[in-house]
Amino acid sequence: MTDHALQVSHPSTPRYSMLTAIFVWCALVVVSGLYVTLPMGPVLAGVFHVSPADAAWTSSAFSLAYALGFLVFGPLSDRFGRWPMMFFGLLALFIITPLLGLAPSLSVLVALRALQGLASATFAPSVIAYVVERFPAERRVTAVGFISTGFLVSAIAGQLFSSAVSEYWGWNYVFYLHGGFVLISALLLGKLIPRGHAFHTKTGLAALYKQLPEVFLYKPLTLCYLICVTVLLSLVGMYTIFGSYLMKAPFELTAAQLLQVRAMGLIGMVLSPFAGQLVAKFGMKTVLQAGLLLAAAGLGFIGFCTSLPVLIVVSILYIAGISVIIPTLISLVGMLAGARRGAAVTVYSLVLFIGASVGPLIALNALKTGSGLAAFEALAMLLLIAFGVSCFIRVSERTAH
Repeated sequence: MTDHALQVSHPSTPRYSMLTAIFVWCALVVVSGLYVTLPMGPVLAGVFHVSPADAAWTSSAFSLAYALGFLVFGPLSDRFGRWPMMFFGLLALFIITPLLGLAPSLSVLVALRALQGLASATFAPSVIAYVVERFPAERRVTAVGFISTGFLVSAIAGQLFSSAVSEYWGWNYVFYLHGGFVLISALLLGKLIPRGHAFHTKTGLAALYKQLPEVFLYKPLTLCYLICVTVLLSLVGMYTIFGSYLMKAPFELTAAQLLQVRAMGLIGMVLSPFAGQLVAKFGMKTVLQAGLLLAAAGLGFIGFCTSLPVLIVVSILYIAGISVIIPTLISLVGMLAGARRGAAVTVYSLVLFIGASVGPLIALNALKTGSGLAAFEALAMLLLIAFGVSCFIRVSERTAH
């Protein structure tokens, strides 16, 4: 790793700020694919004459394939190189994404969403590994922080993009235009990101899979994974029902007003780049627990709000909690795993997006059995349970900061 970092530290190396900006753009484009169908649930249900629960599979299929893809493409990038995995993954994504706009039925759309999720899974594990291996030590933390923020911002940006495009041009054009953005990403990465030396190690899938039982059976990591599954589950679940909830009384928002409310969630992302500084000052466990309580409180109050300004404020608080939890939790997993860090972080990503895949289904089922209030409170309760689980994680004082 040192040799690679020294290689890119040479004065002739391309500017790291530019490389980081390209990676952040790619992160936004790739991961926003997970969220683009959330606002379109009612539209897709109407187009294909299916129930909202059936339409929710357009999100769940992507999330599940995305999660499983980490188990394959992370180790493959160890063997074949980070740059090839990112570049050819983007090319595959460019081919697949526009095809979704041509889907003649919901079943075809769901199948293509699964393929889209699988292709998207090539990027995240490869880009983080690329930065860790190629960037000098003093630039790694900042770059990873910005890229992680890009992943988080995509949760809002993807919804804003699809809401606006589907409203004015139709749902098909969401995928056509998204495919265009993927092509731009592939061109930027292909032309401006140095390839470096490809790895041709003999380690890979087998080595990773041998470590998985140890990772799952290690109690501190198991507790982290139980917390992890609730994070995107609550986020995707909340936004699955958010639109229909706000279009009904007492709010009765128009599509344009709903777009503005979704955009306000970006304010909550402001804490994400500062998660490292908060951890340095207060410790991982304290910051994690504060994020869980903040997210649970914000989500819990959404269902009780009858005032739109108050609802916007508490939704921002919820997003702020999530934006702190995710980078802190991945740091905690990496610290607790020690030498098994690669396998542990892979499982973290798998569990995180499995939560995202079941989030829409849980939220819609909660909505069926009660009101919007019941659905929001059920998701908030999961975060409170996660807080309770966090109390059993033991972090030594020496490594807590």
